[in-house]
Amino acid sequence: MITVSALYRHPVKGLTPERRDHLIVQDDGRIRGDRVLAFRFADAVEPIDDGGLDAWPKSGGLALMDFPSLARVSATFDAEAQRLSLRAEGRVLAEAVIDEAGRAELEDALTAYVATTSEAKALAREGALPLRLIGDGHTSRFQDRARGFVSLHGSASVEEVDATVPAPVDDRRFRSNIVVSGAAPWAELAWRGRVRIGEVVFEVQRPIGRCAAIMANPDTGERDARLLGVLTRQFGQDEATLGILLLPAEGGGVIREGDEVHIEEH
Repeated sequence: MITVSALYRHPVKGLTPERRDHLIVQDDGRIRGDRVLAFRFADAVEPIDDGGLDAWPKSGGLALMDFPSLARVSATFDAEAQRLSLRAEGRVLAEAVIDEAGRAELEDALTAYVATTSEAKALAREGALPLRLIGDGHTSRFQDRARGFVSLHGSASVEEVDATVPAPVDDRRFRSNIVVSGAAPWAELAWRGRVRIGEVVFEVQRPIGRCAAIMANPDTGERDARLLGVLTRQFGQDEATLGILLLPAEGGGVIREGDEVHIEEH
């Protein structure tokens, strides 16, 4: 039996996810509260409206691909109170309501933290600063892909990757919304048609091509595993791939940890 073993949402793009016991899948195919905020560079363009869908290039702001030390920063967001807390290395960097003053406090705190890391020089380029905390705290819009999508991977696939490298590799590296157990390693890449998880029916879209973000250790923020090469060389992939993208087929709903997963191929 395949079941949901973990659920995650990422309130701030690029920062450590929050583990949740349930997620609300919106009709538009995004997770409520997921990537509702982002830290944008001063010279970055606004997200592009692509037929009513937002496209947000990673190069436009802080992202793990270029700032692996962000993995050490955890974000906790209270959507009702509109209050964001940033923590790193056992201390609170800042905690504030995301009004004008609060945003400035959070921007200054994260800028100061990144300035202490090995990526500080990336902020020194002309046009990077000041960082701007953008997003209304409600609208999920800062995914890497304009369509959004819900992401899923199997824990057994990650366990096989972990067994090939000396550095610890766990589910958090891959930043999926849904982690499932009970499927054979890599089995999810072959899923086709529809997948029912709890009360939500999804249509399988495609496998997830991975970027350098997966090389960052979620605890240390160090690039300690060359996982892009591992996926292509050790597992014979043409493109570094782990996990799949989903869209709701019949509207959204709630999915919970422990929900059964049923493959409804057609």
